[in-house]
Amino acid sequence: MNTHLENQEPFEIGIYTLGDIVTNPLTGKTISAGERTHEIIEAAKLADQGGLDVFGVGEHHRLDYAVSSPQMVLSAIAQATKNIKLTSATTVLNTVDPVRLFEDFATLDLISNGRAEITAGRGAFVESFPLFGYHFDDYDALFEEHLQLLMQLNESERVTWSGKYRSALNNSEIAPRPEQAKLPIWTGVGGTISSAARAGKYGTGLTIAMIGGEHERFLPLVDAYRQAGSLAGKEDLKVGVTGHGYIADSMEEAKDTFYPYYAQYIQYMSRQRGQNGEVSRTAFDYMTRPENVMFIGSPQEVTEKILYQHEMFGHKRFMLQMDIGGMPFEHIAKTIDLLATKVAPVVRREVAKQAATV
Repeated sequence: MNTHLENQEPFEIGIYTLGDIVTNPLTGKTISAGERTHEIIEAAKLADQGGLDVFGVGEHHRLDYAVSSPQMVLSAIAQATKNIKLTSATTVLNTVDPVRLFEDFATLDLISNGRAEITAGRGAFVESFPLFGYHFDDYDALFEEHLQLLMQLNESERVTWSGKYRSALNNSEIAPRPEQAKLPIWTGVGGTISSAARAGKYGTGLTIAMIGGEHERFLPLVDAYRQAGSLAGKEDLKVGVTGHGYIADSMEEAKDTFYPYYAQYIQYMSRQRGQNGEVSRTAFDYMTRPENVMFIGSPQEVTEKILYQHEMFGHKRFMLQMDIGGMPFEHIAKTIDLLATKVAPVVRREVAKQAATV
């Protein structure tokens, strides 16, 4: 087990959404983009009122997703909340101008009184490349260059820089500056070792999307991140875990409620990629075992899984995604409530105890 602890900082718990617009498999109803957007804002309000630490909003450029600009939605959330941190989940960094991105999130930071963060990723879909005039063949090189520039923009209010994919900057003013001394920047990673190592090299946080498999599968990502960070002399290394799940009063209730929406979501996503992604109930039940990374069950069972992972990864943040596959808002609200009132207090207490004994 890796018992590395993240600088003994308070453990953070939150939720995130990608804003998918999928037909409810039980009612056949599909809500509008406007309804979905307002649900996202309401979910953030509930998370803030419940004392959760962070709320994330994803970016997609498709008609089956409600959010193409996380910073716009997060700005609305900033006005409706008081304390919760606001992050993208993730920003598709390959196909966005880093200067525009930084200025948008610096503005969000001012609006929210210092609560903005950026989680940068490479994206699961390719629509944004032709949409914004980029070539998919430059997928990785674009991310590398844009991340390098974004980190430099975060360091100084005047920047001189040149690269391959955008015009050079010559002592250019980067305005406004954020409320925070620097914007917290994380790199979102699915399963690529080189991406985790790059996050360590640049000293960003590492957010791991744990969509399936056993816990041990993700240890190489954490190890590569910390090794690369150490070699680069980076000290403030932070690991976050995100994943699918649902919390109810019992494991059986959680599985019975979540399964239709999860199966619908996986099937829908698979069809977008020309694959057959049907998930049987038997397969789903297997995915919810303690050995696997889906965060589903009673508050106690979800708490135990988070704490088990913390012992393994030493991470400082956990974020849950449950609003998928056309799930009605009342189910979303229930899980937010249980996460905030039953799971978060216990996890924070046990992690603090563990830190105090190290």
